[in-house]
Amino acid sequence: MRQSEAFPAERLCPFSEFEFQLKMAVSVFDMFKVGIGPSSSHTVGPMRAGHAFVKVLRDRGMLEQATSLKIELMGSLAATGKGHGTDTAAQLGLLGRIPETMDPDEVPVLIGDIRASRQLKLDGVHAVAFDPEVDIAFHADKVPVFHTNAMEFSVFAGDSLLYRRRYYSVGGGFIVAAREDDPEQPVTPKAFQGVKTKPYPYRTGDELMKVARDNNLTIAELVYRNECVARTPEEVDRRLDEVWQVMHAAIERGMRQTEVLPGPFRIARRANALMQDVMQRTDDPLAVLDWVNVYAMAVAEENAAGGRVVTAPTNGAAGVIPAVIEYYLRHVSGSTMEGVRTFLLTAGAVGMLYKENASISGAEVGCQGEVGVACSMAAAGLAAVCGGTVEQIENAAEIGMEHNLGLTCDPVAGQVQIPCIERNAIAAVKAINAARMALRGNGSHYISLDQVIRTMMATGRDMQSKYKETSLGGLAVSIVEC
Repeated sequence: MRQSEAFPAERLCPFSEFEFQLKMAVSVFDMFKVGIGPSSSHTVGPMRAGHAFVKVLRDRGMLEQATSLKIELMGSLAATGKGHGTDTAAQLGLLGRIPETMDPDEVPVLIGDIRASRQLKLDGVHAVAFDPEVDIAFHADKVPVFHTNAMEFSVFAGDSLLYRRRYYSVGGGFIVAAREDDPEQPVTPKAFQGVKTKPYPYRTGDELMKVARDNNLTIAELVYRNECVARTPEEVDRRLDEVWQVMHAAIERGMRQTEVLPGPFRIARRANALMQDVMQRTDDPLAVLDWVNVYAMAVAEENAAGGRVVTAPTNGAAGVIPAVIEYYLRHVSGSTMEGVRTFLLTAGAVGMLYKENASISGAEVGCQGEVGVACSMAAAGLAAVCGGTVEQIENAAEIGMEHNLGLTCDPVAGQVQIPCIERNAIAAVKAINAARMALRGNGSHYISLDQVIRTMMATGRDMQSKYKETSLGGLAVSIVEC
């Protein structure tokens, strides 16, 4: 198998038309997807891949012929797969489950049944022989050319291979199927074929600002009109409200929980204790920062525990945007629920720029592509609801990323806990500061959002693989050494 970094050194943005299609997020709801923790690329994506594989089997009339199953995890999915629950997620997808409706409390029961029976019911109906301890292979040394997050499903009819398919989990819960004749190459996603033309298309930050100015629209209004091509205004409003409801529920539940988190270090949750403490310090002028920490850590802890969160744009960064929205609702005068929609639409527009022109995958570019992008998105959203101009919003997004450049992804023990939980809180506070800085300027600045996006991608390309979600460097080994 050919091995390389996810993106060859000679590749520079902008992407080709084919690559753009592979990376394109066609909707703001692609950036905000409901799922379960702890990882969008290592949990949500593999679950979607398993579900997609079973659908192919059913569509081709192969489901009833299958007698046994094997799963191979490669690259980063193998390196940190156990800590991220990748093996579990893949099995859930094969059972026919999807992240949006998966009840986290069902997971241990379903996986326990598979282990006890040594059988897995494809699509929940057809049982095949499957022993997770034997039939799931972790090959961290296999790094496919297209993307390091790769998994391959194989089903057999007796001793004969019936069907095999590789899938790539490219960040944020997005998956891309590999070509059947060459698994090293991706297919063009059908979802992007025949998509209705949007009235206000853009690919870059500069184009986004120009289209907004030329049509006398805010960024949120522009994105809203684009969303209404495929959905009614009522549906767009409902889905935006549902996104926030899941985010807010994660904050509320995370603030109540006190049990330790799963994993070898049995890390204690801190959001509840911090909330109790800050409630007693009513005269602390910086207490609002502690509240932001509470909100962000509550969601990040829920994600680490496998709870229900929204990829924003990833699970590992799921606490940043909810925390900043909660800050807006509770601590900014004049806040409204309509403002929450504006926030999400604006943040989603910025997130799509990163998805289209760079990456939101920690395995590709490090945590700058997850927490850094979330910080950029949140800064833009807050600037928008605080009355910022198009230029100030773009500046806020740029500041949010500029000061996350080079951020590594080095989860200790492969768990989305250290440093991920605190990192969400730090980024949320940083996003607020970025928005405030931008709002006190006139939008003029030296480094554009497009330039910082290109820089982020180049920095990720230069970053050693041990700092990109493999748990082979940085804090992941320092804690062991200590």
